[in-house]
Amino acid sequence: MVNEHHIEKECKFENSRQALDFTSKVGELAENQCHHHDIYRVRGKVKLTIWAHKVGGLTESDFILAAKSDQLF
Repeated sequence: MVNEHHIEKECKFENSRQALDFTSKVGELAENQCHHHDIYRVRGKVKLTIWAHKVGGLTESDFILAAKSDQLF
């Protein structure tokens, strides 16, 4: 958690393909939950930034998305 405002997680993968697959899975998960997030992907690394843009901070659904993203990782 960063400044009680958003959750950040950096995931490292062996290659770009794995990073892209993870990005797609997290995107699908977030879409199914009607949740918006930021994803930064470069080579074998993905950085997720999760927070509720509408309220300008964290909500329970942010923590749920983070936990489910961890399971996908």
